[in-house]
Amino acid sequence: MKRCLLLELKIGTSSFGASAHYTRHFSSVSHGRIAGRFGSTALEIEVGGGRKVSNFSTVRMLYTIGIQGIFWKFELHRGGQKLIIPILLSKHLNLTFATGAFLIPTSLYFLLKKFVVKPYYLQREKRKALENKEKTSAQVQEARAAAEKAQQLLQNVANRKRNRQVETNGLIITKAVYGSEKALKKGEVLKEVNDELASEVIDVTVPLNFLVNDSGQLKLHEGVKKSGIMGFCDPCPGEPKQLYVEYTYGGQIFEVMVDDYTALSMPQESHRV
Repeated sequence: MKRCLLLELKIGTSSFGASAHYTRHFSSVSHGRIAGRFGSTALEIEVGGGRKVSNFSTVRMLYTIGIQGIFWKFELHRGGQKLIIPILLSKHLNLTFATGAFLIPTSLYFLLKKFVVKPYYLQREKRKALENKEKTSAQVQEARAAAEKAQQLLQNVANRKRNRQVETNGLIITKAVYGSEKALKKGEVLKEVNDELASEVIDVTVPLNFLVNDSGQLKLHEGVKKSGIMGFCDPCPGEPKQLYVEYTYGGQIFEVMVDDYTALSMPQESHRV
């Protein structure tokens, strides 16, 4: 979660003021915000949150209480433009009213988020993923065919290297799967690659055994997309991908999961199961 704190102090000949803003990003599209202002003309606290509704637009709802009264503020930020709609609820600071004015929109926000906004975005993401899958279907099939041919070429050498590691009790890749981050987070894929999510991953056990050197080590460099490795392919274009590896070394069992561009070095004590 990303956090941002901004402090500001203004001093003039006839006035002064200080303000602080704290923003916490809960995800790439939503955030919470707390702000306070104190000075010769203002004394208020502001609490609220916002959500990114498109690449260029963000909506925000804020609850403000101060010497000028109790407000709701609705904001629309689009590009460099800002639209603010303040609604004065009361000029008097009544504790019961102030509490209700805060709890009602807060409860409404969480209810809308849970039962309307979140299901809508999940459905939209699912629809986009399906559309992308249909568009790239031919491309993925072609890439898979090329990866299978490459693995067939690597098979004999990979088997010899694996057998050599078996003899020395060295690094043996027992299972390696590369593909959709979402698919790999579901444990079934790690056990069975031939289920309904098989189209989003590819078994890369052979090419990784091929890459094990004579010293019983394997290194994948940082910043290199793993779908470009011989015997790999991109089974889900446009989606975040990860590589999951199970291996043995010295008779011990290890496992590791890394992101697409993250470096990987095996064996590592931190991978021990």
